[in-house]
Amino acid sequence: MLALRSQVIWFRRALTRSTSALRTNHCHVAHNIPKRTSAMAQPPHSSQQNVQIPALESPHAGSAIEGSKEKKDKKKGKAGNDTGYPLEIQPRPEFFDHRLKMFDELKAEYDTWVAAQPREEITITMPDGSERKGKSWDTSPMDIAKEVSKSLSERIVIAKVDNALWDLERPLEKNCKLELLDFEHPEGKKVFWHSSAHVLGEAAERHYGCHLCLGPPTEDGFFYEMGIQDRPVSNTDFPALEKISESAIKEKQKFERLVISKEKLLEMFHYNKYKKYLIESKIPDGTSTTVYRCGPMVDLCVGPHIPHTGKIKAFMVTKNSASYFLGKADNDSLQRIYGISFPDKKQLVEYKKFLEEAAKRDHRKIGKDQELFFFNDLSPGSCFFLPHGTRVYNALVELMRSEYFKRGYQEVISPNMYHSKLWETSGHWQNYKDDMFTLDIEKEKWALKPMNCPGHCLIFDSRDRSYRELPIRMAEFGIIHRNEASGALTGLTRVRRFVQDDTHVFCMPSQIEEELNALFNFMEHVYGIFGFDFHLELSTRPDNYLGNLETWNAAEEQLKQALEKQYPGKWELNEGDGAFYGPKIDITLRDSLRRSFQCATIQLDFQLPERFNLKYRGADDAETQKDKEAAVKRPVIIHRAILGSLERFIAIATEHFAGKWPFWLSPRQVIVIPVAAPYKEYASEICSRLSDLGLYADVDNSDNTLPKKIRNGEIAQYNFIIVVGQDELDARSVNVRNRDDIGSKSRSDILLPLDQLIDKLVKLKKSRSLENKLLS
Repeated sequence: MLALRSQVIWFRRALTRSTSALRTNHCHVAHNIPKRTSAMAQPPHSSQQNVQIPALESPHAGSAIEGSKEKKDKKKGKAGNDTGYPLEIQPRPEFFDHRLKMFDELKAEYDTWVAAQPREEITITMPDGSERKGKSWDTSPMDIAKEVSKSLSERIVIAKVDNALWDLERPLEKNCKLELLDFEHPEGKKVFWHSSAHVLGEAAERHYGCHLCLGPPTEDGFFYEMGIQDRPVSNTDFPALEKISESAIKEKQKFERLVISKEKLLEMFHYNKYKKYLIESKIPDGTSTTVYRCGPMVDLCVGPHIPHTGKIKAFMVTKNSASYFLGKADNDSLQRIYGISFPDKKQLVEYKKFLEEAAKRDHRKIGKDQELFFFNDLSPGSCFFLPHGTRVYNALVELMRSEYFKRGYQEVISPNMYHSKLWETSGHWQNYKDDMFTLDIEKEKWALKPMNCPGHCLIFDSRDRSYRELPIRMAEFGIIHRNEASGALTGLTRVRRFVQDDTHVFCMPSQIEEELNALFNFMEHVYGIFGFDFHLELSTRPDNYLGNLETWNAAEEQLKQALEKQYPGKWELNEGDGAFYGPKIDITLRDSLRRSFQCATIQLDFQLPERFNLKYRGADDAETQKDKEAAVKRPVIIHRAILGSLERFIAIATEHFAGKWPFWLSPRQVIVIPVAAPYKEYASEICSRLSDLGLYADVDNSDNTLPKKIRNGEIAQYNFIIVVGQDELDARSVNVRNRDDIGSKSRSDILLPLDQLIDKLVKLKKSRSLENKLLS
């Protein structure tokens, strides 16, 4: 079982390349859980992909979208399945009956074994310290919940027993600590969506007769991927899938858990090459793992799950896409279907409102409307920044450069392409080659850099270093290339060519704590400028780690101490998700829609200095060669990015501000509009003065009417619209309309001297204020 669990965990980590796995908050929910509101309390996270906006444009079964065209058609007898395929495949594939027969036989044997276990009194300790009594192999977490209150038993979705997730109906086996989690708990939500994925998998099997692969929860719902031989999946299939899912939900199908040996698993799933691969490669001979049944579907799964499908009150298929088995392009192509579900129908209504707002803020739409950037199929995954988009890009770079100057950073520029020997030394060739663009040049292997750190190691090693130089904070806006699968490319959030605000701090071990504190301060300052708050996770040693265990443990302990000192009790542990060369702190920021994005990262690296044989002189007064050799020390590298990918950060900021940029970041700061032709010259003069000071100012001297000019300025999201006429010309003043001040939409009787306006605008830009308000 542990072997399969490791395989599932590994695969979910691999999915972060296209659908970041849900990262949970390990907070406690006591047995007296407060009642929740029916509205969705926490919006979906977002990492690599946009939220499931296609759900708004796809057909659905009548109950999935209240008030939709599909529901109206249902009343007329038109809703259901218009694809030309039957609702359920006929005849039903033989593997259904084969699995069920084996499951029933093995389940009967297991139930007999459980019945023979001795019943002993056990003590169940609740999160508040209270104790309840039960019987081993008899009392379940659901029994305890019912003792507390009926409403609690109806609201919870999963239990934790001795800090491990546990099915609510599964009997307790010994004295234990018990927590009861509802949907609003992150781990409860993860289990709820995992169970919903099984419902979707059942619907897919019944509709397509497909061979299922894997179906995990994601950050905003769940998906199941499958091999289908004779037809593609399209959104016209969604109503049929939803209809079958709804029938499974109405049946309140129980999730039944069963431990089965590897030998029996291979027999049960003999028809499915994907399941067979997982069983053969990840489950050691002579061991067992679990399957779960709901209705006619039996699936290889470590669980746990909700008690029955009736817990799901709202269910919607949201989108479909192609994928590869285990995320590798040389494996079979699969079909992937996504969905979302909730324990309350009102939450689905709220979710759709969220999707509508997210659709309005979609950076791809705003980027097109505001002429910021575009993509072209001749260079997939590489953004073309237009002049106004380049202004936003440059403003971010200027922000970071201004901070670098104040914080003692040194900016460098390193090559884009290196010989494979560099990547072999760094370990990337062994661990990251599939994600790199490799080239054959003069019978030698080369690659475009997917990261800057090996090049910075070469810069550090370009001459002798002394401890007096440390720390060296080496920064670069380096161009990075990563070989992302074409199907994973999504606007600016998932690209192949991008730039990072990358820094590598080379320091002595004694300087680590001070440098980490400085990085935390830097990060807080930058995120505060944008109005972001953030969440921290410590990601520890992965399975493919480099180096020795002792070094890793020391590095992880130093990061833990730094986090606990700076953010006591406000960070979480994400075990096994570190980089192969060192543990890392992942920083997830939250935008104005409360979505989460992983941007910043701080990584502690003892491996690269070792692999590149980096060293510095620990003392300058060594008298003999032997003393000098003894004085050579190894630096530590701290990898740091705050914005992360500039492209991705621009996407996040675009949606965060909904295209209404703060003045300092805005690509269109001021437009000057003359009320009539005689004032065009004055308007042009104002525009020139503002432009000379580095402000992005335009003048509208077109023949459009004054209302039309003002409306165009508002649509273009200029921060300030300056209107000038005879009064303004005579007084050398201006009339200012503020984009964010409804009261200033009409022309004001108060004129602002031109020199004062210029001074206020310059101050506003320099302040990097979020408020679009002229400073005094």
